[in-house]
Amino acid sequence: MKLMRIGAPGAETPAVLAEDGRTYALAGLTEEIDGAFLASGGVDRVRRALAEGTLPRLDAAGLRVGAPVARPGKVVCVGLNYRDHAEETGAAVPERPVVFMKDPSTVVGPYDRVLIPRGSVKTDWEVELAVVIGREARYLASPAEAAGCIAGYAVSNDVSEREFQLEYSGQWDLGKSCETFNPLGPWLVTPDEAGDVQALGLHLAVNGGVRQNGDTKNMIFDVAYLVRYLSQYMVLRPGDVINTGTPAGVALGLPGNPYLRAGDTVELSVDGLGTQRQTFIDA
Repeated sequence: MKLMRIGAPGAETPAVLAEDGRTYALAGLTEEIDGAFLASGGVDRVRRALAEGTLPRLDAAGLRVGAPVARPGKVVCVGLNYRDHAEETGAAVPERPVVFMKDPSTVVGPYDRVLIPRGSVKTDWEVELAVVIGREARYLASPAEAAGCIAGYAVSNDVSEREFQLEYSGQWDLGKSCETFNPLGPWLVTPDEAGDVQALGLHLAVNGGVRQNGDTKNMIFDVAYLVRYLSQYMVLRPGDVINTGTPAGVALGLPGNPYLRAGDTVELSVDGLGTQRQTFIDA
């Protein structure tokens, strides 16, 4: 099942894209796809309503697509989680997950414009598999427990400003939390439809030129491990987002460091989870 939010920023309509290719509004079931919806069994309610045929059709043609989950409480990110990405940036392959936080207000829709910060000369891209938490997770004991806490998956662009991140103070959050720096979506894909998330291709192109072409099978720390690991150090709550890392091919690691400039267009996808497209503009 593919959950989504359609409409202008702050006025999105929760919806579901069904197997028949039609979009249905979640009218009467919920006013929002958020942590409260996920924690209260909202996904199962949608599934039952689809089966019963009680949801109204929604004509989504030409309408903006928002992030598939509203107001995540936190965005937790994992750095250097692909061996080839660590190698291209000259970093040591980590023995434990590299964890940092990203301002949750950075989350925007998958086709929204992204702002290059004032003074930025090193704005970069990162296609990632995002995990959305569906139930409270604390001190999980096993990968199976971790899997049971996942509401679904989405495409994420963990946009980064490398000078802010690495050169100013070594505080990664400063280069990760700039306005609009986390396009998410187009869908929240439930685990039953996402399939084996450790065998998904990740792809990204800039102005039509391929930059990233990786696979989640090459993660150093897999999804279930990351959810279990993070739960030992923080409470993961419904609606929280985890960005699980990016494969090689970012501007930081490419010859000539071709960082993004105003007017550039980035298109990215994760197999089965949809495609994003953003145009970058100056803030």
